[in-house]
Amino acid sequence: MTGIADEAPVTLDTLKQLMAQFAKERDWDRFHSPRNLLLALVGEVGELSEIFQWKGEVPKGLPGWKEEEKVHLGEELSDVLLYLVRLSDICGVDLGKAALRKVQLNAIKYPAKVCKEVVSVSSTPEENPSTNNGAAPYAD
Repeated sequence: MTGIADEAPVTLDTLKQLMAQFAKERDWDRFHSPRNLLLALVGEVGELSEIFQWKGEVPKGLPGWKEEEKVHLGEELSDVLLYLVRLSDICGVDLGKAALRKVQLNAIKYPAKVCKEVVSVSSTPEENPSTNNGAAPYAD
């Protein structure tokens, strides 16, 4: 389907090229404005959220999930990734470089030593606002 071997590493550049070709073959470039792609991305994030909506806290590795649930999760995660890659391409942003830069900025903003000290003071996200409600700080 894509002409890429299953064993080949997948890069953001590969996905960008595949998405550009996919849109071109269907004459969808005219619909792929930043606004339209962003709204489509938000819709896909909503679909991803629905998977977790009523499951409560889910442990790493998704123990107890059926295989078809994991496949569905992979599909929705892929939709989010593909729209994000396409949006970054249309906006002229090198997503890989931007992500690396963001990790570096967050390393400065959240020094490991300081974060470890703060987290050790309180053990639950509710007690410790610096833990960003349990989410990793690189998400801001």
